[in-house]
Amino acid sequence: MAPLAEENFRRILGIRFYVGPLDGLLALTQQGGLIAVPSAPVLTRLPEDSAHREAVEGCDFAITDSGFMVLLWRLMEGGRIERISGLRFLIALLATPDFRKEGGSFWVMPNVEDAAANQRWLAGEGIHLANTESYCAPQYAPSGSIGDPALLARLEQKRPGYIVLCLGGGVQERLGYYLRTHLSYRPAIICTGAAIAFLSGRQA
Repeated sequence: MAPLAEENFRRILGIRFYVGPLDGLLALTQQGGLIAVPSAPVLTRLPEDSAHREAVEGCDFAITDSGFMVLLWRLMEGGRIERISGLRFLIALLATPDFRKEGGSFWVMPNVEDAAANQRWLAGEGIHLANTESYCAPQYAPSGSIGDPALLARLEQKRPGYIVLCLGGGVQERLGYYLRTHLSYRPAIICTGAAIAFLSGRQA
């Protein structure tokens, strides 16, 4: 697939946002890279943590999850950009053949309870994860750089095409940036946070 034209992107707050249609986003995701899904609270915290800002600015692109940001852009710049929420993106991604194939995805979960609930929901949708395709994240530092050699080794062994980080904003971006810069291959690293929890019932 040819690279998408730059008209499909906008540089906002130093971050390269994809502003094209959903089908183009799914095609772009297949090419791999770090995909941030920053909410408004995540964007407001950018000045507070240099490692967090480096991670978000260093992503391959971000999607327009924040409706508040989209509204401000319209008011300040006079242009309309499409909002694609992390939930909408994830639902569409779950339906793609590459994502659904055996061993196609790897999920980093926030805790054992969420992992169990999310895996049950995914199984009900026909996506059956082996125990080695899900990882419960340790308690990462609230600021600064993140490293996780155990997770890195698991991913190098499995080499999934999609890595879904279901962690909190401000953490998942730093972890994703670590993985993007240390993995020997180029999967799609997707920071959709709690989106899966809305589907599995772990969040209302």
